Amino acid sequence: MIIIFLQDVLQYEKHDYFFSKGEFPLKRQYWYVIIAYIAMQLSSIAGVPLLLSLGIGSNSSSPAATASGYWAVLSFSITFFLVLILLREDIKERHNRSYVPLSIAWMWAIGGFFLALFAQGVAANIEWRVFGIEMGSENTKRIVEIIRLTPSLVIVTSIIGPILEELIFRKIIFGTLYHKYNFFVAATISSLLFAAVHMELEHLLLYSAIGFTFAFLYAKTKRIFVPIFAHVAMNTFVVLMQTVFADYIEQMLKETEKMHFIFGGF
Repeated sequence: MIIIFLQDVLQYEKHDYFFSKGEFPLKRQYWYVIIAYIAMQLSSIAGVPLLLSLGIGSNSSSPAATASGYWAVLSFSITFFLVLILLREDIKERHNRSYVPLSIAWMWAIGGFFLALFAQGVAANIEWRVFGIEMGSENTKRIVEIIRLTPSLVIVTSIIGPILEELIFRKIIFGTLYHKYNFFVAATISSLLFAAVHMELEHLLLYSAIGFTFAFLYAKTKRIFVPIFAHVAMNTFVVLMQTVFADYIEQMLKETEKMHFIFGGF
């Protein structure tokens, strides 16, 4: 899978007839989707104080974080359904010959999950070894803490959020750019924007690597559900590892440290 990824990326210098080169202005409904997404990202400025004023989260150990979690669920859900309405014509659009067969697409979707994890691991190691950036995302840690207060936020982090991001950054932004530019330009710009939205500039390389991988999956299969599945699977995996299995993993690490100590002493 990784070798195929590297070979195919080198071949994407040229366009195929699915993403035919030429002038392709952003559709009006795409602009509406982008505006809705930006409004959603900024809505917490007024939304969280509103929930706090209504007493939501007041019984929590961290009222602001709890209110933030509930507002994220509300705002993401509303935006998600709005985006589905705006893109209803695209959703109804019939597949054409350039789409890979469904069975192959599912193989790329499942393999894409592991490919994204690999890209993330490589990028994280480069950040650490070359630039001295500590591994671990503060953004992810903060989200996990909010999930513990508002478990319903898992729906956003694992499902709604990844779907929205793929529709916007891959289907709309990457897809539109790929009509006019080559794969590297389109994937780089869309991936940098994807990374910037996560508001962790120190991990720009890490998020860009993940975004680049999802762009490749979309260009390879021509089916947006492929990067969506890989993204949903990846986010769900991370959330499970840092919530449900967090104590188990911590215990395993402690046992590993003990074994190192025993064998080291021996």
